[in-house]
Amino acid sequence: MAKAAPAVDPEKPDDAPDQSSAKAPASGIKRRLIVFGAPVALAGLGSGLWFSGVVPGLLGIRHDSPATEPEAPSQPIYVDLPELITNLNNNSPRTSYVKLVVRLEVRRQPDVERVKAAMPRLQDLFLTYIREMRPQELRGSTGTYRLREELMARANLAAAPAKITDVLFTQMLIQ
Repeated sequence: MAKAAPAVDPEKPDDAPDQSSAKAPASGIKRRLIVFGAPVALAGLGSGLWFSGVVPGLLGIRHDSPATEPEAPSQPIYVDLPELITNLNNNSPRTSYVKLVVRLEVRRQPDVERVKAAMPRLQDLFLTYIREMRPQELRGSTGTYRLREELMARANLAAAPAKITDVLFTQMLIQ
């Protein structure tokens, strides 16, 4: 048996797709792309120009940096703490003591007054921290460096608005 050939439209070529079904989805996609994509692209372009400084420059908007005093290299100011003597945490029956003379370094004169006002708190924080240390923790340069860093952190907390730049040991005696 022979099969019947499909009906061929003489006006339409064989390899051409059906135009009526192809036009509707393509035009819908293009329309959605224009309606939704164009505002997103314009917003991205506008924000890029705004944050790069092009648009504020064209509009005459200038952001002046806050006027700060030029940091002149000033001489450090030193504040001496009273001599600190305390026992160390030692597990042996023999008690170990440490005698420490500390000098704090600050950069500005107003910080000196703040440090002097916080002196009782500084002494308390330093003594309670040192009292919990063992003698072997203070031995060598690493022990001294670690002690300096911890005391500096505590000093900056105690004299909060003041900035303490360094803790200097003028005397350290471990017995």
